[in-house]
Amino acid sequence: MARWRKKPVVIEAHQWKPEERPSLMPSWLWDAMAAHPELFDAVSGAVTIRTLEGDMTAQAGDWIIRGVKGELYPCKPDIFEATYEPAE
Repeated sequence: MARWRKKPVVIEAHQWKPEERPSLMPSWLWDAMAAHPELFDAVSGAVTIRTLEGDMTAQAGDWIIRGVKGELYPCKPDIFEATYEPAE
């Protein structure tokens, strides 16, 4: 059986803070939210992200990742910490 290693990929990510001012968010996240304001739940602070696997929800403290093709998806903090490290 052949073995494969995942290629290292540099991604952009931002930890979701519902109370954060838009000016502190990366433009790619603010643009996505502005294009789909119906996905933001102002009461709970959650944001729904439409992915190829279906709608996923990011809660406060979750990371929102922008993939290599501009796709967005949420990631729980413990998984993010185990999977990613800062890139120079």
